[in-house]
Amino acid sequence: MTEAYGPAGPEVPAGAAAAGVRARWRPVHRPFGPRQQFTAGRRAASAALAAAGAADRTVPRAPGGRPRFPPGFAGSISHTDHLAVAVVVPGAAAVGVDIESAVISPRATAFVLSGLERLTLLPPAGKYTPRELFAAKEAAFKALSGIGSLGDFLFWHIELRPADGTLTASYRGVPVTVWTNSDENLSLAVAISPG
Repeated sequence: MTEAYGPAGPEVPAGAAAAGVRARWRPVHRPFGPRQQFTAGRRAASAALAAAGAADRTVPRAPGGRPRFPPGFAGSISHTDHLAVAVVVPGAAAVGVDIESAVISPRATAFVLSGLERLTLLPPAGKYTPRELFAAKEAAFKALSGIGSLGDFLFWHIELRPADGTLTASYRGVPVTVWTNSDENLSLAVAISPG
């Protein structure tokens, strides 16, 4: 059990679950440093791979530090100081996950979101919080980076737009679908590029 969140964060949105997402949460143990966060993330990844039916449940580091999931299983890991989550989607081209516990300041919101995104996605016109949209861009960045053909780019260059209860995130015309869910303390975003 973690101090702020309990044993898990927000539920995986129904649309993401229907798309094949298998998510598992693990607490980060004291002293809550980088080593403990890494370990919790890899334990969550192993559990998510097991839930997805993978025989190989090891997730080593790829060159550059990204987690390398077994062939046929796209995956992603995220953590806060106290909680880690991993998602696996069998057969997907790429997947990204992000969890955020921090309050996103108005200044950071103005930097990360375009004027159109702020106008259409934040209240009163939209239903999302700055924290959810920050997580959505981070998750989309991980998924789009996993595709591998887009080169280097910065996550705030990703464009978000609403799409039937989800978000579509795109960079250079390459889209991924993003689902979000939040509880009082944490926002979760999952982005998928189908196989």
